[in-house]
Amino acid sequence: MPVCGIAGRILNAPGRVGHDLVELMDAQEHRGADSTGFAVYGEPVESGYILRGMGFDKNRIDADMADFRDRLKAHGADWVSEPTFVTDENAHYCMRAVISEPKDLARWVADADRLTDRFEVQSCGKSLEIIKDIGGSAEVADKHGVRDMIGTHGLGHARLATESSVLPNASHPFWARPFSDVAIVHNGQITDYFTWREKLERQGYRFLTGNDSELIAVWVSDQMKKGLTIEQALKLSIKSIDGVFTYMIARPEGIGFAKDRFAMKPIVAIEQNGELAAATEEQAVRRVITEEVDVINYDGPSLMGIWGVGNRSIAA
Repeated sequence: MPVCGIAGRILNAPGRVGHDLVELMDAQEHRGADSTGFAVYGEPVESGYILRGMGFDKNRIDADMADFRDRLKAHGADWVSEPTFVTDENAHYCMRAVISEPKDLARWVADADRLTDRFEVQSCGKSLEIIKDIGGSAEVADKHGVRDMIGTHGLGHARLATESSVLPNASHPFWARPFSDVAIVHNGQITDYFTWREKLERQGYRFLTGNDSELIAVWVSDQMKKGLTIEQALKLSIKSIDGVFTYMIARPEGIGFAKDRFAMKPIVAIEQNGELAAATEEQAVRRVITEEVDVINYDGPSLMGIWGVGNRSIAA
């Protein structure tokens, strides 16, 4: 049974959310150190989108980016800022760039996904940036400068691979492609994964990994596209998706969570002065909120909740 660790953090104002997410995940590294990932919501760009991506052969960066840029231009977009890259001794590389707005985001994502055997878009948003890689929290944070990232909120995940490979692109968090600024982390196992994946693929959605967490992100976003509020979508997921799970889903307005009907995967939280720290384990949240305050243990079945940023509502 998967024993991954998940976390969420909300600040009242833009601050060192990257630092806090690293602390939350470092405290839970014993739950899985195959890979670690972070979703950070920073200062929104005025126009266009922030892209985070991963290529699988660092010797092909120039060729990959030339083909990727051709796909951008075909949809009326281009670089706003030139891509920057992070590499190490591994074969893969990570990319960050800002692009202008494609004419149709979903169509551009579908076209860009034709390159996924070489290069994969891992997040796209006005403020969202997903950073994930092989290794523990400190290793990934040092490689990608996560501690220095400023933002209002975010998610973290420490992964013990069970149902899919230990590959950097199979790590959490997952972006709910093609919906901008939506990310998810998940602890558990979805038993009707293939049933739901087939249904969503018939609607035109594409999945880039065999990770069941990727499905939840798209499932919730699809329900909202059909007119449900985030609260309604979270409640419906508990009734509709089979398995044992606790997941957190983030949007620019805040973070929501849901637990399955069996309540086997824990989540605890501290809410203080409008700020939040949530995680799989109490000792993790006390790493970032050290005052003597009560911890809320969401230990019952079929639970969900919504935490907004800066007193904004995420219910709409």
